[in-house]
Amino acid sequence: MIELPQSPNFRLDGQRALVTGGSSGIGLAAAVALGRAGAHVTLAARRRTELEAACSALRAEQLSCDFVVLDVTQSADVDAVVADAPPYRILVNNAGMNRPVPMIEQTDEDIDAVFDLNVKAAFYTSRAVARRLLSEELPGSIINMSSQMGHVGSPRRALYCASKHAMEGMTKALAWELGANGIRVNSICPTFIDTPLTRPMFDKPGFRQWVCERIALGRVGRIDEVMGAVVFLASDASSLMTGSALMLDGGWTAA
Repeated sequence: MIELPQSPNFRLDGQRALVTGGSSGIGLAAAVALGRAGAHVTLAARRRTELEAACSALRAEQLSCDFVVLDVTQSADVDAVVADAPPYRILVNNAGMNRPVPMIEQTDEDIDAVFDLNVKAAFYTSRAVARRLLSEELPGSIINMSSQMGHVGSPRRALYCASKHAMEGMTKALAWELGANGIRVNSICPTFIDTPLTRPMFDKPGFRQWVCERIALGRVGRIDEVMGAVVFLASDASSLMTGSALMLDGGWTAA
């Protein structure tokens, strides 16, 4: 009789997850996906009112969650939050920003703000979570919410591209540093996703057409199309995957 292989396990029951920028957009979608897969989710962001509303919505669906008001660009605050909580087996580094203007118009303040949030904050949270997992001898999954712009260039996005290329390099290096301890590190690289953050961009004449012409599927992404990737990378279903970029770009980088 043929012995069939076991199906992969996408469940996250009993695990704790920390999602930065978790009060709205892709971060909230990631939190919902993890909660529905059985994880207890901690939402981290700077605005208490939005966090309370998001947590209430998750709890209304009987999902286990809490929240913490946190500026992830402050390393001491990140360390304190992670030290005060039970170990997070899952981290989603989702907090990020973009200031799309031509490079010659980019200010020093722009550069500092984008790198502080997109790169340094992800390093702070990864460091804090990894330290805790190592001390407890626990495996884990760190998921960096990157972008297709971490693999290509684009006009008016030199600063954003630089920050996401940095995140991709960090993902690969941390995969090697932490892999022997069972901590996996991967990135998710979406194309343009329809969110409250991106809608003002799409309101500009010709921008949606410019984007869609560069996506093989001919459309922008939906927020729910990121959720499956988050659960996959957080779960044992991706147990052999580390140091990789999961492209959700509709074919943008296939050109």
